[in-house]
Amino acid sequence: MDYKRMPIEIESPEQMGYCNIKYNLTESSVRDALFPADAIDINDLLLSYGDHKGKPQLRQLIADETKSISSDNVLITPSAATALFIISTTLLDSKSHLIVVRPNYATNIETPKAIGCEISYVDLRFEDQFQINWDKLESLIQPNTKLISVTHPHNPTGTCLSTEDFSRLTQIANNNKAYVLVDETYRELNRANIIPYGADLSSKIISVASMSKGFGLPGIRIGWLLTQDKILFEKFFAAKEQIIICNSIIDEEVGYYFYKNKKEYLNKISLTANENFNILKKWMGSQINLEWVEPRGGVVCFPRIKEKLNIDYKTFYHDLNSLGTFVGPGHWFEMPANYMRLGFGYPLKDELAEGLENITKAIEIQLHN
Repeated sequence: MDYKRMPIEIESPEQMGYCNIKYNLTESSVRDALFPADAIDINDLLLSYGDHKGKPQLRQLIADETKSISSDNVLITPSAATALFIISTTLLDSKSHLIVVRPNYATNIETPKAIGCEISYVDLRFEDQFQINWDKLESLIQPNTKLISVTHPHNPTGTCLSTEDFSRLTQIANNNKAYVLVDETYRELNRANIIPYGADLSSKIISVASMSKGFGLPGIRIGWLLTQDKILFEKFFAAKEQIIICNSIIDEEVGYYFYKNKKEYLNKISLTANENFNILKKWMGSQINLEWVEPRGGVVCFPRIKEKLNIDYKTFYHDLNSLGTFVGPGHWFEMPANYMRLGFGYPLKDELAEGLENITKAIEIQLHN
């Protein structure tokens, strides 16, 4: 496999050093959680191999939120990224064809590239409100199409799929003997109605989620994948055992603690995220040089600087960084430089407000040069 490092990881805040970023609008998650000191007694935790599928009690909590999936068809993985890797390397090879709705999380593109899989793209357009062009998607189907990759809520635009969209994806997959991968890492942060996991709606859909984005727990590396297809699940399970055997016992115990208290914990997170979103929405309403498709889910949005403006984007991002503000530039998502991903769930309210104003300043600097 021909691995290449991804710009979104090379330029990530953890690689730059959080201490070097004053106004962090690059993050695609909520604020990192602090673990209560008395939550679990690690002295009573046996550091043995764990259940290969993942902690049974955690799998049961996840399965209880579905109608069609038992705990035996929930695979806990060390991060959603690992789940995505397992799915790509199980279903795809150099003779396969993949359709990706783009922009998309880089791993959903780069791992298939490393495998040598042929990829076709359905590019979401600002002018279409970042909605899927279904005619385009269906026109790209080939006899060797194995997988269709989408995200919901979408990263980086924050748009959401409807139950009708899932029905259409299922129909396309059934008609063409393909599977649908739905990256649902923002599922818990949906300002519209939370709909069932995609995998709960059809045996042709594979769902992936994690505790990194909506829970603010990227440090424990806990994700999961769901599928009704028992034969396919066994292949994913075999892949996990060959890659890592089982997860970290400590990570699973911490994840289980938070998931047990999910309702109370996520209520607080949603309150803060909504307050930050209102700051962002008010700021966007005052901008004359920026435009956006208002996000309905997640804690990211994907505005763009209006195309008619004469801006040197290399200098713009340099000026913005000099003001202490960092965003996710368009090239992270194979998009033009006038697009940027803004994360509004991670910064504190004052940090968000100041960071947004610095974007205004950096644009004005360019326009007055």
